[in-house]
Amino acid sequence: MKLIKLLSAASLSIAGVSAGGPSAPPAASTRPQLSVRTGITIRDGNFTDFDGLEPTITWENSQQLPNEVDFRYGIDLSARTTNLASLPRRIWGRASRRFAADRYSLSTRLDMDVQRMDRVDFQIDAADEDNDLKLTMFGSAAASLKRFATSPRVSHVEFTKGFDNDGNRVTINPRYNVNYDHMDVVMTYDADDTLITVTASQDDQEVTISQQLNDDNMLSPTISRDGSLSLAWDRKLGDHNSVRTTLNPNRSVEVEWKDEAWTANVNFPMEEDSMKGATVHIKRDVRF
Repeated sequence: MKLIKLLSAASLSIAGVSAGGPSAPPAASTRPQLSVRTGITIRDGNFTDFDGLEPTITWENSQQLPNEVDFRYGIDLSARTTNLASLPRRIWGRASRRFAADRYSLSTRLDMDVQRMDRVDFQIDAADEDNDLKLTMFGSAAASLKRFATSPRVSHVEFTKGFDNDGNRVTINPRYNVNYDHMDVVMTYDADDTLITVTASQDDQEVTISQQLNDDNMLSPTISRDGSLSLAWDRKLGDHNSVRTTLNPNRSVEVEWKDEAWTANVNFPMEEDSMKGATVHIKRDVRF
């Protein structure tokens, strides 16, 4: 398979070893999982869309390669079709390694859409723990071992630099989207129960102040450069259940309710003094 060869090349590149290195221990096999997703959409009280069942069988595995390289790989299969050629949906693999007493880390992930095998998507993550610095890069390349090294195209790159300031946490995260030629920076200041997030680009700036009221409730007002406001209220309901309500004055009210495997999204458009044309979308993920 093309991706397996590319993954092997990436793994050996990270490992910096030859085929004559020490043998790897046996892989840690995992049990395949069956994931089923279904959803319905209701608009103005009428059913407008039914996503249907999209059962997917997910399998992944891991193996320790020479020079302490962690290698994980997996495949997603469609459990709905009887066409063997359409069964595989996606194959992926990630090779990771830590260096210098765990100070540095580097990982490469490759993904391929099996129904479109002309390209491979990649993600590269690097970190320097001592300097609190991280790099993330996304892109794609031709699905050919000969052309892979000469045809990569970066689509997104970002850095994150962290600082500790008298027990508080400060991060600076410049980002650049190559496809849209768009650059912005996200800055955060985390002080106990208060998190301030500033997102700034050449065209727009916004500030969000998230205040943890107690263990279960958090309020997050946001103001943008154009003067628009929004207010989000996050409430934990226990057992990984939660409700997020976002008020966008003169625009909409949005509610997201997560109840274990169920997720309900409700959008109420606001027109002057009325709220009509509500849209409800409900979905469920089931894993066996």
